[in-house]
Amino acid sequence: MAAGSKLVIVESPGKVGTIGGYLGPEYRVEASVGHIRDLPNPSELPADMKKGPYGKFAINVEDGFDPYYVVDADKKKKVTELKRALKDADELYLATDEDREGEAIAWHLLEVLKPKVPVRRMVFHEITKEAIQRAVGDTRELDTDKVDAQESRRILDRLYGYEVSPVLWRKVRQGLSAGRVQSVATRMVVERERERMAFRVASYWDVEGEFAPGGHSGQAFEAKLTAVDGAKVASGRDFADDGTLKTTNAVQLDAGAAEAIADGTREAQVAVREVSEKPYTRRPSAPFTTSTLQQEASRKLRMNSQTTMRTAQRLYEGGYITYMRTDSTSLSSEAVGAARRQARDMYGADYVPESPRVYGKKSKNAQEAHEAVRPAGDSFRTPAQVAGELRGQEYALYELIWKRTVASQMADAKGSTASVKLTATLPEGTGAGGTAYSSAEYSASGTVITFRGFLAAYEEGRDESRYGEDSQMGMRLPRLSEGVSLETLRAEAQGHQTSPPARYTEATLVKALEERGIGRPSTYAATVGTIQDRGYVRTKGSALVPTWLAFAVTQLLEQHFPRLVDYDFTASMEEDLDKIARGDEQRVAWLQRFYFGDQAASGEGLRDLVADLGEIDARAVSAVQTSDGTIVRVGRYGPYVELPGEDGETPRRATVPDDIAPDEMTGAKAQELLAAAADDGRVLGTDPETGREVVAKNGRYGPYVTEVIEEDPGDTAKGAKKKAKVKPRTGSLFQDMDLATIELDTALRLLSLPRVVGQDAEGVDITAQNGRYGPYLKKGTDSRSLETEAQIFDITLDEALAIYAQPKQRGRGAAKPPLAEFGEDPVSGKKVVVKDGRFGPYVTDGETNATLRKGDEPESLTEERAFELIAEKRAKGPTTRKRTTRKAPAKKGRSSAKKA
Repeated sequence: MAAGSKLVIVESPGKVGTIGGYLGPEYRVEASVGHIRDLPNPSELPADMKKGPYGKFAINVEDGFDPYYVVDADKKKKVTELKRALKDADELYLATDEDREGEAIAWHLLEVLKPKVPVRRMVFHEITKEAIQRAVGDTRELDTDKVDAQESRRILDRLYGYEVSPVLWRKVRQGLSAGRVQSVATRMVVERERERMAFRVASYWDVEGEFAPGGHSGQAFEAKLTAVDGAKVASGRDFADDGTLKTTNAVQLDAGAAEAIADGTREAQVAVREVSEKPYTRRPSAPFTTSTLQQEASRKLRMNSQTTMRTAQRLYEGGYITYMRTDSTSLSSEAVGAARRQARDMYGADYVPESPRVYGKKSKNAQEAHEAVRPAGDSFRTPAQVAGELRGQEYALYELIWKRTVASQMADAKGSTASVKLTATLPEGTGAGGTAYSSAEYSASGTVITFRGFLAAYEEGRDESRYGEDSQMGMRLPRLSEGVSLETLRAEAQGHQTSPPARYTEATLVKALEERGIGRPSTYAATVGTIQDRGYVRTKGSALVPTWLAFAVTQLLEQHFPRLVDYDFTASMEEDLDKIARGDEQRVAWLQRFYFGDQAASGEGLRDLVADLGEIDARAVSAVQTSDGTIVRVGRYGPYVELPGEDGETPRRATVPDDIAPDEMTGAKAQELLAAAADDGRVLGTDPETGREVVAKNGRYGPYVTEVIEEDPGDTAKGAKKKAKVKPRTGSLFQDMDLATIELDTALRLLSLPRVVGQDAEGVDITAQNGRYGPYLKKGTDSRSLETEAQIFDITLDEALAIYAQPKQRGRGAAKPPLAEFGEDPVSGKKVVVKDGRFGPYVTDGETNATLRKGDEPESLTEERAFELIAEKRAKGPTTRKRTTRKAPAKKGRSSAKKA
C-alpha cells in the first residue's frame, strides 16, 4: 500500500471493486466478510475457562454480563490480512452497514485490529459514486449506544437459547432449539392451526340474479340476495368458527329455501328500491420497508423471504437500490424529486400531485434512520435502462421497487362507486319447511375508475380474502332510478361453506410479526427460515404448516414459560433494545432484570424460570389433543396416534405420516391409520418360499411392506451363545401404489429388490433398485439413474447395457457442460462457470468451488453474485481443521469502542 493511503473496510466482498473504483487509488478497500468474531460454544472455551464464570454461556453473568469473544476459525486468515493492510495505512475507515449489526461489526474490528491511526466511521445507504464520495468526506464517530443494543441482543439470545433449549432436550426431544423470536413465530403458526382444528364448517345458501331494465338486455347486471322480508341473509362472515350463526337476526337459508326464492324471483315483480353514488379515492402505498418488500415479492414474484433479501443484497451492492434493511417509509428530498420527475415524464403532469407526498414510519417500533428501499441515485434508472444489466429475479425485484417508489409520489386514483338495491315481490307461499317469504332484496355495487393516477404505474397485491368476496372494481351498473321495473333474466340458488382461517404464508407471517412489533426487518427472513430448518414448520404450497413437534414445544413453553412466548413481552424487549440504542437505557441493568429478575417489581428472571424442571410432565406436554379428543403424541421417532386399549389392554398406536397436517387429524383419520398400520399391519398373505407372513404398514416415511419373522428363543441354557437377530426384508411402495389395495404378488416383488437385471461382458452383475434419490442401476460402484420406478422391474439387460454405454452424467464420468458461463474472476483471473455437482450446482474458477446458496438459481445467477460466492469461499480458506491448544486471550474490554 502506498504511503499516505487509507484503508476502507466493508462487510461484503461484492462491494469492494465498486467502492474502490469510486474512491480512487489512494484508498484500499477490503472486506471483513461479515462478522469476524462471536461468542464461542462453551465447549470450545480454553480448558482453564470452562469451569469458571464464563463456562456456561461464554458470558460472565455475575460480572456485568461480560462476553468472551473469539475470532471465528474461518476468519483468522482474513483478520491477518486486515492487520497486514492496516500496517501500511495512515487512516482507517470502517464502512460497515449503518444498522446495529453493522455498528457492532465495526466495533469488533476495532477491538481486534487495535489501530494506531485515526479511525473514521463511514456510512452510506446506496453504492453510487456520489453517495460514496459524499460518505468519505462526512464521517462520524462510532455509535457506542448502537453497539450496546446489538451486544445486548446477542447476549440476550445466547441466554435465552442456552437456558431454554436444554429444557426442550430433556422434556421433548434431543437437538431442539428455542429462540426469543423463533419460538414466538412458531407459536403464532401453531395458534393459527389450532383455530383451523377447532373450526367447524357451516353451510349456507344465497341466490344470485341477473337483471336488466325492461327491454334492455344489453344493460344486464348481476346482484346478490342480501335480505328476505327485511332480515339479513347470512353470509360467510356471519358465522363463528364453531359453525354457529353469530349475527343476531340473520337468516340462514338452506337449499330448499334458496331454491324456492330463486323460483319466486323468476316470477316476481322486481323494481329498483334505492340508488346511491359516491366518489372513490385511493392513495398509493408507501415506499417499501424490508417487511413490505418481502410481502410483496412473495405475492407478486413468488419469492420467499430469504431469496428476496439475498436478491436485494445483490442489487444494493451493485449500486441499483438503497440499503434493503430498513423499517422507514421516508424518502430523501433527492429521491422524492427523482420519483416525481419520472412520473411526470412517463405519465404526464396530471399524474403528479402539486406537493410531494410525505410518509410517516409505519412500523410499531421503527428504529433505523435509513430511507425506504428505493432505486439508488439522485435520478432513477428505469427498468428498461437496466434490462441489459439485470436478469431473472434481480430484474423483477428492481422493477417492483422502481414501480412502488415512483407510484408513491403519484396522484390518487379517482372514480365513483355506485350501489343499487332491488326489491322482488315474491309470489304468495314462496318458501320451504313451513316458512314463507313475501319479498327478497338484492344488492349490487361497482367501482369505476375514471382517473388511474398511481395505478398507471403500480398496484399493491392483496392477500386472499377468507370470505372469498369477489372484487367489484371496474363493474359498471346501468343508469337506474328508484321505482324502475327490472326484468329477471336469471336467478340461481348457490350453496356455500364457511372456510377456516387461512394458514400463514411467509408474507403474512412477516406482516403479523411486524404488526405485533416482534423482531426486526433484518431478522424476519432468518426467523422464517429457522423455524423451517428446525422442523417446526413445513410448507404446503405457499402455506406454513406447523408440525406436531411444534405443538409439543409450544405447549411446553406456554404452560411453563408463558412470559417467554408472550407477544407483548417479546415486543417490549424490542422496545427496550431501542431504548438502549438511543442511550435511554443501560445495557447491564436491563440484562440484570431479564436474567435475574426485577426485585422491586417481584418479577421472576430467566434463571429462576428454568430452575425447577421437575414440575414439567414430559408425557403431558408431548400429547396433543385435537378438537374431537384424538390424542397425537410426539415420540422419539416422530408423531403417532394413540387410542387407549379396552380393559387394560395395550393402547393401539399408529405412526402419523408427515404429509397429514394437524387440522386433518380427526377421529376418522386416526381410525384409518390404526386400521392401515396396526401393530401387526395388514396381512397380505404368506411368502411361498419362506413361509413368512407379509404385511403392509404405514411408516413415518410412507407406506411399505415387510415380512414377519418369528423370534427364535434359541438355546436358553446358561452360557449359550445368543443367535444374531434376523433382520426382516422391507420395501417402500412405489409412488403409484396404494397401501389399501396392494396385493401379495406386488409386495413380494418389492421384497425381492434389488433385482439382478443380468451381467455385463466381464461377468459383473447389474442390479435395479430404489434409493433415496429414486430408481437406479448399479454395476459394482457405478450407478446410473432410471427415469421411472417401473423400470426397476421392466428394464432388460440390453437396455441396461445401452445406458452404461453412454457417458456418465455425474461423478467421474463425462462431465456435463457448464450450466452458465461468466467472465474472468477478478482475483484468480480465470474463467468462472456454474457446474452441476454431486451435491447440487456450484460456481468455480477452477481453483475455488462455492456451492450455490438457497435461493441462488443457475438460470438467474449474475456474474457479480458468482464472483461474490467465490470470494466468500476463498476468504474462508480450506475446510480442514487442525487441532490446536489455544491460550486464553485477555478479557475483552469495551474501552476502545469509546475511543473510535
